[in-house]
Order: sequence, then C-alpha cells, then structure tokens
Amino acid sequence: NRSGKLAASLSVLRDSGIDVRALTIADTPDFGILRLLVDDAAKAEQVLVDNNFIVQSTDVVVVAVPDEKGGLAALLEPMAEAGVNIEYMYSLISRGVADAYMVFRVTDNAAFLALLAEKGLKHVGPAELGLK
Repeated sequence: NRSGKLAASLSVLRDSGIDVRALTIADTPDFGILRLLVDDAAKAEQVLVDNNFIVQSTDVVVVAVPDEKGGLAALLEPMAEAGVNIEYMYSLISRGVADAYMVFRVTDNAAFLALLAEKGLKHVGPAELGLK
C-alpha cells in the first residue's frame, strides 16, 4: 500500500509481455491486495516473485452474466439459496460479447460450477478469455 507499487507491478508484467485482462484493488492501512487475471498466470507469478512481490495464486470462476437489468441478481439469488459463499468478485471487460463477465472467488468451485450448469448459466473458460 505504497505510492508507485501498482505502477511497478504492472510495469514488470508489461515488460515481460504479460497481458492483464482484469484487475481489482483492495487495501488496508498496512498493505494492498492487487488481484489480477492475466493471459499467462504461471509466467506472471514467476516474474512478480523475481521482482520481490508477494504472490499467491487462487482459482477463480468467470461467468457470463446476461447484460441486462437484474442479470447479476438472477445469478446471486440461486447462489445464496444454494449456500455458495462469495469470497470476492469483480468484473471483467470484454469487447464484442453480449454478456457481462464476472470473476468469482467462491469457497466451493465444484458446487458453484454445478449450480451454473443447473441454472443454464455459462462458465467462461480460459481459452475464451485468451488465457493459458
């Protein structure tokens, strides 16, 4: 959580040819948390570690949410009913698609993916996002 730290992290990724597809920032008085979705997670992790950044990788699920009024609520309601707990979520901007993409970190990916299939909602895979 220091001035210039975000620019430094994104600069080393850029200089290594890594494409940042989505990001979100959270902060505390003592540290900041930068969450990234990148085209090559393994390479990004290594580059950041090599440049003295603290890194932790987590699995997330990207969902295509109908880009209409109430589209996200229509997903969150069955998640709540099924007891799928959201640790965090953020949006991903993608050009040329009709749906909005949301990135979810949930406590149980398998249950979440099963719920998506049951409700006819689309899980967006890495290939569709240009990720490795």
